[in-house]
Amino acid sequence: MVKTTWGRKETIIWPRHMPTYTYSIVFGVAVLTFLAVCIRIHLAEPLQRYYLPAYERASAFGSVLKTHKSTYRLLFIGGPRSTPRAAMNDDVILGRTSESGGQTIPLELSPDARQQGYSLLFRIPERSFVDTRFSAYLRGAVYGGSSLFAFFRPPLIGGGILLLALLPVAAFKDVQWQKQLKYGRRLKGPEMLTPKQFNKTVKGDGIGFKTNDIEPMLRIPSRAESRHMQIIGDTGAGKSALMFQVLRQVRSRGDAAIVYDPAREFVKRFYDPARGDVILNPLDSRCPYWGPADELCSRSEAKALAASLFQPPQDKKGEFFIESPQKIFAFLMAYGPTPEELIQWMSNPEEIDRRLKGTEHAHLIDPHAHQQRAGVLASLGLVADSLRLLPKSSEGNGVWTATEWAEKRQGWIFLTSLPAEREALRPLQSLWIDWLVLRLLNEPTEAQRRVWFVIDELASLQKLPQLHTAITEARKSRNPVVLGFQGKAQLEYLYGHLAEVMLSQPATSVWLTTKEPKAGQWVSEFIGKVEVERLRETHFDGTRAGRNFALDRQVEPLVLESEISGLADLHAFMKYQNYVTRFSFPYFDMPVVAKGFEPRERPEEKLPYQSKRSAGSDPTQAELKHEPETSASATTDGISEVEQIEPEEVVIAPDDVQNLITRG
Repeated sequence: MVKTTWGRKETIIWPRHMPTYTYSIVFGVAVLTFLAVCIRIHLAEPLQRYYLPAYERASAFGSVLKTHKSTYRLLFIGGPRSTPRAAMNDDVILGRTSESGGQTIPLELSPDARQQGYSLLFRIPERSFVDTRFSAYLRGAVYGGSSLFAFFRPPLIGGGILLLALLPVAAFKDVQWQKQLKYGRRLKGPEMLTPKQFNKTVKGDGIGFKTNDIEPMLRIPSRAESRHMQIIGDTGAGKSALMFQVLRQVRSRGDAAIVYDPAREFVKRFYDPARGDVILNPLDSRCPYWGPADELCSRSEAKALAASLFQPPQDKKGEFFIESPQKIFAFLMAYGPTPEELIQWMSNPEEIDRRLKGTEHAHLIDPHAHQQRAGVLASLGLVADSLRLLPKSSEGNGVWTATEWAEKRQGWIFLTSLPAEREALRPLQSLWIDWLVLRLLNEPTEAQRRVWFVIDELASLQKLPQLHTAITEARKSRNPVVLGFQGKAQLEYLYGHLAEVMLSQPATSVWLTTKEPKAGQWVSEFIGKVEVERLRETHFDGTRAGRNFALDRQVEPLVLESEISGLADLHAFMKYQNYVTRFSFPYFDMPVVAKGFEPRERPEEKLPYQSKRSAGSDPTQAELKHEPETSASATTDGISEVEQIEPEEVVIAPDDVQNLITRG
């Protein structure tokens, strides 16, 4: 017997080494069967109840000894003008009839018998009968041809069925108790559940994952979606496979999504121009025209824009040469320049001097402070390299601003890159994501869609100043954030002490295998420790053998760090609130419906000499070989999320296998 005090199950009496549940079920069924037998006797005819002891004795002896004899007294009826005969069922009713000698018969004549002229009810003297013949007489004359077993068949069969139904449950419970005696009983801490138990406990109705363990999807509550999700695991462990499932459900709901896709896996399978999707990659011909000045609604917003472009170093040294360019860039934004004008200004220090003259920022590039001036202008010029990649207004695929998109929320946004140009694109991609976060922090109207931030390989971006805000303050905006990265060390390198806060905010965490040093220990501590109570048994020999039992309480991790590092690919632990489950999931690929990259013609980027590198070694050529399967774009429209991830609908692109294996 236990009681719960402050979240702990306090032990009062620990169960014995015996099948307690089985004994309880057997005893309970026996009691219920006995009560059912009593009810059966109570509902029988009065004469049947009277002869029942004799019928039981005659049937018992007759079944063992065929010629055995016993003495019995039969019940007769008679009258002055009637011949005495053996009483039948219709001749008697419940009552009391006195006999000579002070004895009483618990029956009396029925009205029908009295109308037939009978007035006496009596028992004849004892006579010897063969048990088998007497039993046959009672079966035919009194019990309507029913044997003793047939008479009690309903309660006995009912009790047997009840015992067979409850015995497996009792045996299972006893096995569980024996496991608790052997391995310990949880008192406090997180609880490990099977996927089926997890679904039943959390009553999930939101985003979910198709698993190999149960037929329905493993779901979290819909209210937990806006509290974000993080998926952590090594390359190839299955992060992209889980994100595929998330994005398929987002699409089936009609929600909008902002997808950071450095490996170009998602754009090839989800990009839909008819939906109004946008690809933010200046090197891609499908990228629209964008200018930073078009995003501003006031002068004060320019500071946030500059903070996203100019990132401080990780060692916190030389912050002056980051903050100063931020101030100068924010001031220049007040003139509303186009990207081409910004590049021209940053290439001409005299132009910057002219615009800063007479302002509080002029001393930052004072010509008399040569080293300071050179450092600030050099930092300012680093951003010019990224802005130079942007398409001109005449080259872009339309015009796009994050401010306008955040208002309409039409279509999806894909931020892609090629590995060779990723370093140059990183400031722009960080700026776009930061600015979208800022514009989506407000509580949406009823007409606005929910927006999902899906960021794969978070560490490939530079520090996002607004990501911490999105995770910690975006609950009211109801825009979920799904983060994918390889380990805690990556976030600590980018965000420092803020990484601890950011990692603790997502309501749902999914861990795949990670072999990063100390990562397994951190995951084990994140999942939590559990207080376990075990029954410790001590044997001793002597004149009388016996056992001693003692309760032992220990605090230990629910999941060992070796279990995290030893997870197989496509296996994961998931934690929501204080519930943890382990599951495996299949790899579902999707049809390729678009090219991952379509290069934009940029004559200014051509080399001034003939490269010796052969055309076949161009990394972009592999992308161009993927022709879009236009017919596949309609295969998932109008299909529910569960139907979309059935195995027969999966198409694995052969050219993508190596890419998916290397990127997870």
